[in-house]
Amino acid sequence: MLLLAGLGNPGQGYSKNRHNIGFMAVDQIARRWGFSPARSRFHSLASEGSIDTPSGPVRALILKPQTFYNESGRAVGEALKFFKLTPADLVVFYDEIDLAPGRFRMKTGGGAAGNNGIRSIAAKIGPDFRRARLGTGHPGDKERVMGHVLSDFHKVEMKWVEPLLEACADAAPLLAAGEDEKYQTEVMRLAPAEKADPRALARGKGA
Repeated sequence: MLLLAGLGNPGQGYSKNRHNIGFMAVDQIARRWGFSPARSRFHSLASEGSIDTPSGPVRALILKPQTFYNESGRAVGEALKFFKLTPADLVVFYDEIDLAPGRFRMKTGGGAAGNNGIRSIAAKIGPDFRRARLGTGHPGDKERVMGHVLSDFHKVEMKWVEPLLEACADAAPLLAAGEDEKYQTEVMRLAPAEKADPRALARGKGA
């Protein structure tokens, strides 16, 4: 079984925030692969379904923790324990300010790089889980980071946000098969992003 967790904050007021792109990604996967309607479970909104791979369907559970972003580990840890899963069975989708807008990278393990949601999960289950990092850019000044991540995507940014989310869903069979490097390559093939300084958005030079 595969556990796909998106990070974000609950409530309509946060739904279009950059910090909620993890929620957006797993929502798109749920739509693309016909997952069940979400229901309250594990302090989360949880959807069940399967993703087709060449070797057959892979059962998956999508989680959107309702604990608020910085306490995501409580929900994820509870789900992993219930299903007797390991960190290798978990993929966390989240916003990465140190990647340029529209860039996408997979990694396993490592530090939290200042991301309190990732820190919370690592505190509960250890650091060796899989991470789907969706670039949202850096505002250029650490004092502006909180306002940046808790602000909505601008309308013009949706030109790269929507294709990136669709690519994450369309390429999901590779993720379900454990082919993280190929998944990364396919997502960026389907939704190519311009190479840019991740701080370019703040300087007004585009995304």
